[in-house]
Amino acid sequence: MIRSIYRDALSSVHKQEQKVSLESADAINESQHMTIFLRDLLSEVKKMVLEHHFRDEKEEIEFFKTVKPQILGKLIYYNKVYRIEIACPVSNGKLYHKYFSNELNLLKQEYKEHICNSDFYRYYRSGRTDRDHDFFQLGNVDLNIGMNSFIFEIDPHFSTYYDYKIARIIANELLYTYLLTKINPDENPDMILQKPENTKDVFWTDSKNALIELIYALYTSGVISHGKIGIRKISLVFQILFRTELGDIHHAFHRMKDRSGNRTLFLDQLKSSLEQYMDKNL
Repeated sequence: MIRSIYRDALSSVHKQEQKVSLESADAINESQHMTIFLRDLLSEVKKMVLEHHFRDEKEEIEFFKTVKPQILGKLIYYNKVYRIEIACPVSNGKLYHKYFSNELNLLKQEYKEHICNSDFYRYYRSGRTDRDHDFFQLGNVDLNIGMNSFIFEIDPHFSTYYDYKIARIIANELLYTYLLTKINPDENPDMILQKPENTKDVFWTDSKNALIELIYALYTSGVISHGKIGIRKISLVFQILFRTELGDIHHAFHRMKDRSGNRTLFLDQLKSSLEQYMDKNL
């Protein structure tokens, strides 16, 4: 029951965001709309969770580590965008650029002072799970380690405190991208993809078989759209992006399966190149 609640909640967030563009002249109204929508959604999810409770520890940890932070993080983000947009003194020019550059500097300062050096941030970023039961189950907050006073304002029945910390990380990452786009609109990923001339220097320089090998690896691992789209659609996206005609990818894949020796030659080359790069930048 609980899992279906969050699936529906996250799906509704995705649908609402598809209707929103903060690059439009109506960014104030759109960010305000998303703030209200996410506030109400979070309230609904809270009511359902308190009514139905969690089935087990795994479900509770999943909710406070993954689900709630996504909703709360975007709520914090859109509310911050609204506040930034409504306080902006001009719509263009040097003062406009200075205003958003200052907001970016404040965000970087907050990251350095309150986030990047914390033990919890390193725990979260490393993908560890060994202390999830401490961080993402209700009633496990240890006041002896020195908490931010915000902890006394949260609802202990609907927050572990650390779900809020992840939400802030998510919000700050979204805000960072938003502010960079405001400062350098030409680097907005949405605008780059909308204008073919912006990607004319992006093209595939290895063999077609190498690209097909990469496409199949991404497809079989299910890392694109949770594995819910087919190989043909993924292939089409890559062909459009790199302006490369791949032909019959299924036939090419079956030839790879019959290779003598190393059947994943390109993927192994990628791994080797990445490891060499990591060694250079230690």
